[in-house]
Amino acid sequence: MTIAYICILITALLPYIWVGIAKSGGPRYDNRDPRGWMAKQENPRVHRASAAQFNAFEAFAPFATSVLMAQFAGVDPQRITWLAIAFVILRVLHGVLYVANNARLRSLAWAGALACVIALMVMAALRIAA
Repeated sequence: MTIAYICILITALLPYIWVGIAKSGGPRYDNRDPRGWMAKQENPRVHRASAAQFNAFEAFAPFATSVLMAQFAGVDPQRITWLAIAFVILRVLHGVLYVANNARLRSLAWAGALACVIALMVMAALRIAA
């Protein structure tokens, strides 16, 4: 289960990687008004990295919840671990593809990561129902 918890930690930190990329991609980052600074940026890569950050924040809660649900329900730890690893890989890929402006593959990575969350939740629900 330790690996799944490490995956939760990695997923919690991913938004900060994407925002770091966004902040480093524009001129003279202004920490006093970060949202105003972001709105003024003309580099599309900066905006895509920022969007990847927001999307990563949105994905964190369902993922962390699904791992904990599966654990508390008694789902096989190996299944939890493999789905958690797959989720992290897909979410990293999602961010890379977002910044690289590859919408089609980005959407596939997003869907794959969502499938991992759904699988964990369904396995938890079925285990509790049994």
